[in-house]
Amino acid sequence: MNIIKLFTSFSLLTLLFNCGGSNPAANSLFEISLEGNQKKFVRNQNIAITLLNKKEKTINNVTYSLDGKTVNVSNNKIKLDVATLGNKSIKAKISYEDTTVEIEKKITVLSSKSPEIYTYEIINEYPHDIQAYTQGLEFYKDTLYESTGRRGQSSLRKIDYETGKVLQQIDLDKAYFGEGITILNDKLYQLTWQSKTGFIYDLNSFKKTGNFQYGNSKEGWGLCNDGEKIFKSDGTEKIWFLNPSTLIEEEHIETVSNKSVFNKANELEYVNGKIYANVYQKPSIMIIDATNGAIEGVVNFSGLKDKVTKHKDIDVLNGIAYHPTRKTFFVTGKNWDKLFEVNILKK
Repeated sequence: MNIIKLFTSFSLLTLLFNCGGSNPAANSLFEISLEGNQKKFVRNQNIAITLLNKKEKTINNVTYSLDGKTVNVSNNKIKLDVATLGNKSIKAKISYEDTTVEIEKKITVLSSKSPEIYTYEIINEYPHDIQAYTQGLEFYKDTLYESTGRRGQSSLRKIDYETGKVLQQIDLDKAYFGEGITILNDKLYQLTWQSKTGFIYDLNSFKKTGNFQYGNSKEGWGLCNDGEKIFKSDGTEKIWFLNPSTLIEEEHIETVSNKSVFNKANELEYVNGKIYANVYQKPSIMIIDATNGAIEGVVNFSGLKDKVTKHKDIDVLNGIAYHPTRKTFFVTGKNWDKLFEVNILKK
């Protein structure tokens, strides 16, 4: 009986080690070596690549791939021709002595440019509910929609932004912590934080019509859309692309600067090919290329919090909405008593 158990355990370990990813045995034989032993590169960079043959095996063929696509080797170099930035894996498929194995090398592909710095000018100030723990903010036509957070206090609101008056409100069940929202095709989508559940509302009746579950993402933070797909942040470096018909997370980008992968994107707003993302716990907003994840700019909103009433529950900047007719941004914070209309300016 003990022999059978030992054999079964050994078989399972063998199965685990030989299915998917690099084979540990292969790693003892071969290693991918990159130019300068670096791990960080930039998009479209040509880098030297060699295969270290540790045990001097007779190699028949080697093919390299990146993001699942075969890459050509020319003069012992490959081009990092990737559609998106962030964490990547270069894989080598090696045929030797009637055996084929696969190994990989983790790399990071960074933006080639440092983010530009932006500032702001205040155009108008409007009243905002000081008890609203703002998590999501979005305009539809001339009406502002807001999602608030905290369990037992979360809500979805339709607001007259000029007066701060709440026109309609739906309170979430006390089990849920409300997060980001977006509006697409007469539907409003709302995230919750850690419940892996989102809600769908009919925009005209302002009634809940359904819900959806998250996929690979563990949490719900911010939402926005480009008119075709929905973007979702989850507290990691990833921004997911959701199919608006199925709400399935089909792809993702990673938010990346010229120095590192960044994981602080919170509330989102989409404008002309860029995602504007509140930086979690910071008085700033990132401007992100919505196709490849490059952080192209950072808006410094320092000083804005000083213009609101101080009280024990006041919290950080959070909430950004673009008014397409006025072509201005509206920003506020958690438990702020003011909503600011601003222009974003290059410093």
